[in-house]
Amino acid sequence: MTKQVTASSFASLKAPLGFICEFVIAILGGTVNDLSSQAAWESSLGMNRRTLLKCAGTLMGASTLSANLTFSQESSGGKRVNNSSFNTKMMGFMLPHEQFPVSKLVDYGVAAERAGFDLLATSDHLQPWQANEGHSGQAWVTMAAVGQRTKYIWIGPTVTCPTFRHNPAVVAEAFASLNLLTPGRIFLGIGSGEAINEEASTGSWPKWDERSERFIESADLIRKLWTGQQVSHKGKYYSVNARLYDPPATPIPLLMAANGPKAMRRAGQYADGLITDGKTWKQYKSEFQAGARAAGKEAGRMPVLIEQYAIVGSKQDAEKAAELWRFGPKAFKKYYNVRDPEEIEREANSEIPLEQVYGDWPVGTDPNVHLKTVNELFESGATIVNIHSGQPDLQPVIEFYGREVLPKVRMKAVA
Repeated sequence: MTKQVTASSFASLKAPLGFICEFVIAILGGTVNDLSSQAAWESSLGMNRRTLLKCAGTLMGASTLSANLTFSQESSGGKRVNNSSFNTKMMGFMLPHEQFPVSKLVDYGVAAERAGFDLLATSDHLQPWQANEGHSGQAWVTMAAVGQRTKYIWIGPTVTCPTFRHNPAVVAEAFASLNLLTPGRIFLGIGSGEAINEEASTGSWPKWDERSERFIESADLIRKLWTGQQVSHKGKYYSVNARLYDPPATPIPLLMAANGPKAMRRAGQYADGLITDGKTWKQYKSEFQAGARAAGKEAGRMPVLIEQYAIVGSKQDAEKAAELWRFGPKAFKKYYNVRDPEEIEREANSEIPLEQVYGDWPVGTDPNVHLKTVNELFESGATIVNIHSGQPDLQPVIEFYGREVLPKVRMKAVA
């Protein structure tokens, strides 16, 4: 049985944009007759014809970018999402819990929606990757708070681990509740975890094969619980006999993180979409596609979120940010197995030159530098480019992208 569901956030966004565009077009075409003349309209609005035309183009670009987003929900043991919804080019912004307190992240999330971003991604950690990052607030609390202060923007973690620190039944309940608070705007990104969170909180950190098996079982269990039906599950790792009495109001896209060939294939097979970085995507895209084919899915219709670091500033700004995110080049080669953030910081400082950290980041205040990186990612098959800046104040970054980058991305999408 297939049920078509409209993502309410984008449906809500489409309506006012469509109205404004029709309004502006009517003015430009001389079809509005509530005032006596076009000059009267221009005087009333404080804008001339050229300004209105520019406004119309930007609004129509935004409308095209965010419209026609629907989910196909199928029941086969649990809810699956066939995301034609995320198949439109979307711009995300990262809320890094490692670097800022929750209160500041909420403010940045509100500012990002105001600037025109389509999606907010949050990290979900018990501890930061490096001790010098200095923070690690509870991500689900941040998402709930941001959801209540925003209207349209998608919100979700990149990523939550549903296997040790968070039991999958608790994850299912938490995201169903978030969905009820902000229906149609919540996605769940999940990953198989890092020792800084899972081993640190539970004392358990088995080999990759067990973690992967737990991960797949968890995803299946979460989907079953989201149906709102009684679930009697006795699997290899989890035993759950429960029902969610407040299931999601709308389908929740479930994306999986991947940073290597086996994980890429796993995401294609078991998830609604993918979370990864640009290098992994370009290197192992075929594995993701093969996994999707094995599950009878069309990879080209699945969302692909790629995280992209970016610096709005100088080389010195990039170096300062890279000090906090120095672990990046070896995060999923080595450091994910290290429990202590101080140890990760020491090893990263001794093993990884700063230039290696920020070498593929767009750095500068020229919008074309940032646009080039964003457009290349979209052309490679990404559907969501998630901007992550390690700078000490994210407000100027948000404003720069809102003013100089997002309108051009939207205009290119329309062209």
